[in-house]
Amino acid sequence: MNKVIKKLTFWFIVGLVSMSSFAFVSGYFEVSKNLDIFTSLFREVNIYYVDETKPGEMIEKAIDSMLKDLDPYTTYIPESDIEDFRFQTTGQYGGIGAMIRKKGDYVVIAEPYKGFPADKAGLRAGDKLLEIDGKSVKGKSTEDVSSVLKGQPGVEVNVLIERPGTEKPIKKTFTREEVKVKSVPYKGMVDDGIAYVRLTRFTRNCASEVEDAILELTDENEVKGLVLDLRGNPGGLLNESVRLCNLFIDKNQEVVSTKGKIKDWEKSYKTMKEPLDKELPLAVLINQSSASASEIVSGTIQDLDRGVVLGKKSFGKGLVQQTRKLSYNSQLKVTVAKYYTPSGRCIQALDYTNKNDDGSVGKVADSLKTAFKTRNGRTVFDGGGVDPDIVIDQEAFAKIVGSLVSKQLIFDFATEFVLQNDSIEEPGVFKISDALYEDFVMFLSDKEYEYETNTEKKMAELIDKAEDEYADFKEDLELLQKKLLSYKEDDIHKYQSQVSELILSELMARYYYQEGRVIASLADDTVLKEAISVLHDSDRYEAILSGNLDDK
Repeated sequence: MNKVIKKLTFWFIVGLVSMSSFAFVSGYFEVSKNLDIFTSLFREVNIYYVDETKPGEMIEKAIDSMLKDLDPYTTYIPESDIEDFRFQTTGQYGGIGAMIRKKGDYVVIAEPYKGFPADKAGLRAGDKLLEIDGKSVKGKSTEDVSSVLKGQPGVEVNVLIERPGTEKPIKKTFTREEVKVKSVPYKGMVDDGIAYVRLTRFTRNCASEVEDAILELTDENEVKGLVLDLRGNPGGLLNESVRLCNLFIDKNQEVVSTKGKIKDWEKSYKTMKEPLDKELPLAVLINQSSASASEIVSGTIQDLDRGVVLGKKSFGKGLVQQTRKLSYNSQLKVTVAKYYTPSGRCIQALDYTNKNDDGSVGKVADSLKTAFKTRNGRTVFDGGGVDPDIVIDQEAFAKIVGSLVSKQLIFDFATEFVLQNDSIEEPGVFKISDALYEDFVMFLSDKEYEYETNTEKKMAELIDKAEDEYADFKEDLELLQKKLLSYKEDDIHKYQSQVSELILSELMARYYYQEGRVIASLADDTVLKEAISVLHDSDRYEAILSGNLDDK
């Protein structure tokens, strides 16, 4: 075994022995014993195994496997992933400011952020990265490429790209900057007197971003109601959820409490300031992807009867994580407590694995739920996610839509469209016409996007069974199967509205960045329309909050 591996193994063993000593002194004999076994095994394998080993990879796999059995949120963060983790908590990182995705053997630009180095250097969605600083990135993963593009601000980066519609590769040079992605990608008036703010993540100072957005809207308009959109928001910093609630509820009001094994984690988080506005009618939008801090806000607003919650049941993450620094710039994100909203409920899903296909919480038996009361006496339940006051089920995307997205065909169509069109009408005005949609259908004519419908799947199972039990009936089923395939060929037109929605979203991002994507998505948003309706109807709004009207 070479000297590097010997040295790494030595220091790792020293670390484990130190931990073993601490565990023994603390009285945790089982911890001490098993650390000793692991240390011995690790040493013996590295010394005697027939081939050279990779101690770092072995340890990382061992750690990941160990944590996998705890919960989905307790994870090890190696030094190579720290920049990505910093982005999740702060919304900022050192880099070029662009989302990337894998396409074939290469990584392509998926979306440059407005005003940051990639955008200022002229990179576009669809640009294929061939080289970074003179080194080929063919075959590299998005993680590999991301780790090279991100880094110390002020450092120059050179890339060689291949752009559709251009014969020769193009060289681009830019300097890394501190990239800060806004937590509020859009704010605006969505109806007469109704303000709208979308919050995409709970990063540092996001509550201040929301406050600034509200103040700007109220300064320029007569605001009679506010829609706070938390759909798709995965959460983030707990203290920011408390600060956000403080915009709408009184000072010194408990927003959330936490309880854990360690006494220090039994805490109560209360509002610290006078609210921005505690009377303005409020509608909070959530869905199956609204998690963690999003559920603290929506759950607290609901528990205190401060506003009406609309949409779909939230994700169901009632756990609190803390990061602990480890050696060699790595970290451990560990679940330290459960959190409870003001009514006393914990919205943590009872079963991590019991999820529907769309990510929503699976059905929980009524016998396993506990009822709690809001400030006005309305009944709410624990057991997994926040149940909206007004449930709005939206049509699930068809199988063909999932295939078009996974094959990146909508993305590719948008890339070709941009090559032929320097500009399009502004968000909210531009529409996907029937003629443009037929262009997309023509674009697909020589593309593959195979998918299996639920009906096809059931039909195939039925034919298999018929072969054993009713051989004559099998032929009839096969004829029916062929007819089914002919119907399937029309799916591209049957689901035109769903596909058009995604084409519009992609085109808006190409010309008007994230703000354009958001504005376009609101045009036919049934949940938003219902929220506007409720905010305009003060009698209905008050009846829901008082428990005199069941809108579920």
